[in-house]
Amino acid sequence: MFLVTGATGGIGRRVVRLLRQREQSVRAFVRLNSRYSELEHRGAEIFIGDLLEEKDIQKASRDIQYVISAHGSDSDALSLDYRANIELIDQAKANGVEHFVFISVLGADRGYEDAPVFKAKRAVERYLAASGLNYTILRPAGLASNLLPLVERFRETGLYLLIGDRKNRTSIVSTDDLARIVVDSVTVKGARNQILPVGGPEILLREDIPRIFGRIFTKEPVIINSPLFIIDGLQNALGLFNPQTQKALGTFRTLLANEFFCTKDEIANLEAIFNFKLETLENFLRRYLAV
Repeated sequence: MFLVTGATGGIGRRVVRLLRQREQSVRAFVRLNSRYSELEHRGAEIFIGDLLEEKDIQKASRDIQYVISAHGSDSDALSLDYRANIELIDQAKANGVEHFVFISVLGADRGYEDAPVFKAKRAVERYLAASGLNYTILRPAGLASNLLPLVERFRETGLYLLIGDRKNRTSIVSTDDLARIVVDSVTVKGARNQILPVGGPEILLREDIPRIFGRIFTKEPVIINSPLFIIDGLQNALGLFNPQTQKALGTFRTLLANEFFCTKDEIANLEAIFNFKLETLENFLRRYLAV
């Protein structure tokens, strides 16, 4: 049986769907207030719990062969990105889990001091690699599914807000491709005990994204390019009354200020390991928008 955390998120939900399509047993770790009825309908075993509670992780980890850690952290990187994953790894070791798949982030190894999520995920990567478990660590670039709300807004307005350098490079990965890579990682030998960057097949400039939107809807994009100091001002203001959100903005700023893309060699290696061609961002959006 697979244990999937973050099972109602953009990655986790697709992972559960794919596992059930392949008739695999899945235990979906979900929060009480999350929307999990679809997963239940697909035949997943629903475990309602809180990743902040060790006892819930311990219960969810019983009789599990594979663990897929796909949860995010909202604004609490220390508790969710770090502590919850450490407990998941410890329970996996105690229960003799065969393979642990961890969704990290591209750039986790760059030492971004003001980005709590990056720091937490890098610490978990090290802990997992030293655990003795069979593992696969996946470092995705931006997720295509995160752009769906933006493209819908663009459909209505033709506007696109771009904060920071419009020439920064990115390689956004199809979230469906990522889910397939996650699931296949437990059986593909080339993925065992590897840290793999995961991106789409194209290296895009950030300004290419609204141009893709424009092609899809045959509409000239109006790009509003705002400087990064807007985020800096907001971050400084939040520090006066909400330090936790201020820290979360540090991760957001890091994502806006830096480039996150996979090289052509890294993508070629990924396609060779998993034996399929990765989907372009435009194709992903057209599929979901039925355009």
